[in-house]
Amino acid sequence: MDTNVVDVMRESVAASDEERITFGEVVARLMAAGVERYDADLVRAEKTFYLPDDSSIVLPNAPVVGTAPAAFSAAGVEAAVRAIQAGRIRYKEFCRQIVAAGCVGYQVSLSGRRAIYYGRTGDAHVEWFPGAR
Repeated sequence: MDTNVVDVMRESVAASDEERITFGEVVARLMAAGVERYDADLVRAEKTFYLPDDSSIVLPNAPVVGTAPAAFSAAGVEAAVRAIQAGRIRYKEFCRQIVAAGCVGYQVSLSGRRAIYYGRTGDAHVEWFPGAR
């Protein structure tokens, strides 16, 4: 895997954890680097990035405070998404809120222009990127 692409991935993780970058900026940088998708495991505190050739890399990220309950609340996840989109909360609070709503991870499909948030039992909420539908 190209070291420049890995550097973009590492910087995206660090900048997100440090709240120096928005989700839209993360998406733009990763797309420009050729990343196809990434998975955020909120339990293990790691992100796995995938390229179109199926190569991947796992990078650690800051752990999220809290434990997701068994019940998944799509409405709770959606409320957190709307709050971060409106700038009322930042990334750490966003993660705390989606975990409180039962989310244990999410997959961002850059090529599919959506994020899929999921809970312990496979319940999920699909959030399309603005303008994707």
